[in-house]
Amino acid sequence: MTRSMPPMNWFRVFEAAARHLKFTAAADELGMTQSAVSQQIRSLELRLGVQLFLRQPRGLILTDSGRKLLPKVSVSLEHLQSATEMFDAGPRQDVLTIATSVSIAQWIIAPHLKAFSKAYPHLRIRLLSTIWADDFKSSLADIEIRFGSASQVGQDAQRLGPDHLVPIGSVTSDRDIASAPLIEAVGTSEGWRQWFEASGQGQSVAPSLFVDSYGMAVSLVQNGAGHALVSSLIARPLMAQGQIALLSDIKIPSSEGYFLATRTETDKAMLFKEWLLDIIEKGRIE
Repeated sequence: MTRSMPPMNWFRVFEAAARHLKFTAAADELGMTQSAVSQQIRSLELRLGVQLFLRQPRGLILTDSGRKLLPKVSVSLEHLQSATEMFDAGPRQDVLTIATSVSIAQWIIAPHLKAFSKAYPHLRIRLLSTIWADDFKSSLADIEIRFGSASQVGQDAQRLGPDHLVPIGSVTSDRDIASAPLIEAVGTSEGWRQWFEASGQGQSVAPSLFVDSYGMAVSLVQNGAGHALVSSLIARPLMAQGQIALLSDIKIPSSEGYFLATRTETDKAMLFKEWLLDIIEKGRIE
């Protein structure tokens, strides 16, 4: 049967006491009382069945067992410290964490983020890009921008828009929808079949390229891989910049969209929310 380990804090206390060779100094470093340090060292010695220190009037002396244990404990604590530093985003007071759909991050936020940082230089920003709703469960964000239906995104989420599905192609592509492979985003309720029905063009053309986000569909369109049916929220600024072309004035409503929710009612979160809504408002093309 596997033997259970002593509490991790006992090892931290041992390592500090071994470095300082004084219980008082170890207690000061760890924010503990001297008696608590002495008690935990004693507990570790009883648990291991060996004496780790010799108590002297002027301090401590490591025993042979203590000298053997110290390097192993020190290395282990260093490894744990290094592991946690990978996830340390630094002081959180001025860090604005935004968990957002990859498409919104790439096509809406990124082109304007320099201006936001210039306007609010005291804020540091952490962007967590996601695709599926489950990706948000582990994020502790100030702002969330999810893609999905109203029932999926939860209460108090505001849909960004106006938002319809529009057909797009590259700026050099033929305006005939069927003249290039059709690209479709999976996991959405409406697609090319519904667009062809709304257009009255008769039998629809089946898509041959499938992607997991509208953002990826836009990237393929820009590279001439085909025509895509995407959210007008993503397409509008790119059409205005002449990076992609609208293939038809026919647009259809979408059951899914991009929803913004403020998870912390802080000044930094409200600043970003107001800024993003203003960016989207300015980029509208009806």
